[in-house]
Amino acid sequence: MLKIPKKVVDRIAGDLKAYQIVAASHKSRDVSEADTVTLIKDILADCFGFDKYSELTSEQQIRGTFCDLAVKIDGKIKYLIEVKAAGVSLNDSHLRQAVNYGANQGIEWVVLTNSVEWHLHRIKFGQPIDHEEVSSFNLLEVSAKNEEDLKKMFLLCREGIGADAMGAYHQHTQIVNRFTIAQVLLTEPIVSAIRKEVRKIFPEIKIDHEQISDFLNNEVLKREVIEGEKAKETQQKIRRILAKQARLAEKKPEKTDQIAVTEESGGNGAENA
Repeated sequence: MLKIPKKVVDRIAGDLKAYQIVAASHKSRDVSEADTVTLIKDILADCFGFDKYSELTSEQQIRGTFCDLAVKIDGKIKYLIEVKAAGVSLNDSHLRQAVNYGANQGIEWVVLTNSVEWHLHRIKFGQPIDHEEVSSFNLLEVSAKNEEDLKKMFLLCREGIGADAMGAYHQHTQIVNRFTIAQVLLTEPIVSAIRKEVRKIFPEIKIDHEQISDFLNNEVLKREVIEGEKAKETQQKIRRILAKQARLAEKKPEKTDQIAVTEESGGNGAENA
């Protein structure tokens, strides 16, 4: 999904451990928010590859107030960062503040962090404004040897911005998740395949599609993946995709038949000649 350049891996591996020690120290000493902002800028520069002086700014004014940090490349804001002091536990109020900054500025991506916890959110511009967490990690727990940890950090890297890593990662997580897998398991082809395998293993057992669907819905799958708004959205998405595939499948035989008729007509013409 995401191809992380070797220089990014090497850069993170070279500096991560040192900043984990500093972040842990800041958290235990409950340093000020200003000191935490300074640490964040150092991490963004040394680990994530940004130019500290030209690509990181704390002078981004939004409706009369200044957000803590804005990441700018070629004069364009790529994401905003709301920073809280290292010893502060992040909460929903902090998140709303970060989202409001992004929404008011028209910026799709915002990060909420206290240098230890990092949360990347995507803002959905609609009525009303909404948001969703795309990725999160704990700086003290991540490892440069862990592929999933590297992916999450790469989203915030300068090279990740150029590769639209945030967008690609978000799209991937929208498809490859527990809601999608649950809805795929409930589709007719999968239910039929399960019934076929059950009857193959236990030929004496009589079971129909409806019974299997009931088992999946009521006893196999967790309620959270088949109920609620997210489950309904995924179900509708799967149905639209399957319906589109069915329409395309219906059109293919028509083209084949048309070619066959054309060839047959051409053959008759040759015989008549």
